[in-house]
Amino acid sequence: MKSRDIIIFAVAVSVALSGCVSSKKFAALQAENDSLKKDYNVSQVELAESRAMGRSLESLLEEARKNNEELKRNYVSLQKSLDNSISQNTQGNVNISKLVDEINASNRYIQQLVQAKSKSDSLNLALTTNLTRSLSPDEISEVNIKVLKGVVYISLADNMLFKSGSYEVNSRAMQTLGKIAKIIKDYGNYDVLVEGNTDPVPINRTNIRNNWDLSALRASSIVQVLQKNFGIDPQRLTAAGRGEYNPIADNSTEPGRQRNRRTEIIITPKLDQFLDLIDKAPKDSSI
Repeated sequence: MKSRDIIIFAVAVSVALSGCVSSKKFAALQAENDSLKKDYNVSQVELAESRAMGRSLESLLEEARKNNEELKRNYVSLQKSLDNSISQNTQGNVNISKLVDEINASNRYIQQLVQAKSKSDSLNLALTTNLTRSLSPDEISEVNIKVLKGVVYISLADNMLFKSGSYEVNSRAMQTLGKIAKIIKDYGNYDVLVEGNTDPVPINRTNIRNNWDLSALRASSIVQVLQKNFGIDPQRLTAAGRGEYNPIADNSTEPGRQRNRRTEIIITPKLDQFLDLIDKAPKDSSI
């Protein structure tokens, strides 16, 4: 029987018998009734607490379920991220390996260039030394000699070779040209290009139309001197005129125009003779 029914029954019995029971019994029944009421109230509180606890547990369970679902989603996301990282890392390793190979290949190429440059510098020094060994200090100061990529450029100022506006070689130039001719003869298979250059100032001579004529005539004069006076094989010689169109300095100043008025003797060695120059180079570079 439920506690509430018990209490109602007890109250009814007590009412029914209140008239015929003793005061002592009535007091005992009253005390029992109070106790039952108290137990009922306690039971009601416990029931309410139990119901509240049940609702709280259901709420916690629902929250736990939601958290579990969130954890599952996070796990799936993390697993995908891990798979992507592994894939990217593998690709990254491939790219790094490829980059290292490219760097190593580039380094080898740079080393080859450095070695080639060092060898080229040695050959150029040897060739320049051989070309200048017979020139006096004064002549060297008037003759510009340089070597670029195995080609020798000997530049002679026009006032050293010719009078102003003339293409006749003067006597002062013969000694220097003779020494240059000896250098050319030492390397008998080399090709020799003689190239005339002028400034842009117009020429005013009845037998010379313009600077093209003047530059070509001056080159032709040097070629003929090398052939007739110093015995250079004419098959090795070429005369060319560049006129005013190959300047090496600013034509707006007199010093610049003076530098541009020049004759260049360009000597191009064959490859085998060029390589032999290392063995022929003097031990003392000051010679």
